[in-house]
Amino acid sequence: MKKALLVFGFGLFLLVSCQKDYTCTCQISGQTTETITIRGTKKNATAACDLNDANILGVVQDCSIQ
Repeated sequence: MKKALLVFGFGLFLLVSCQKDYTCTCQISGQTTETITIRGTKKNATAACDLNDANILGVVQDCSIQ
């Protein structure tokens, strides 16, 4: 029973901490300008992608995970 629980816990840990490649796509005025590949968890990749958002003199750059 302890071995099964240990194997289950280890498997769960691998699934939770799984890192993947996410594509961050940035658009200026509705036109795709740049795509960036970010490796990590979805939460961290979304945060890193959102750092590229900008609004300079009314020109908006919007970045999001695809």
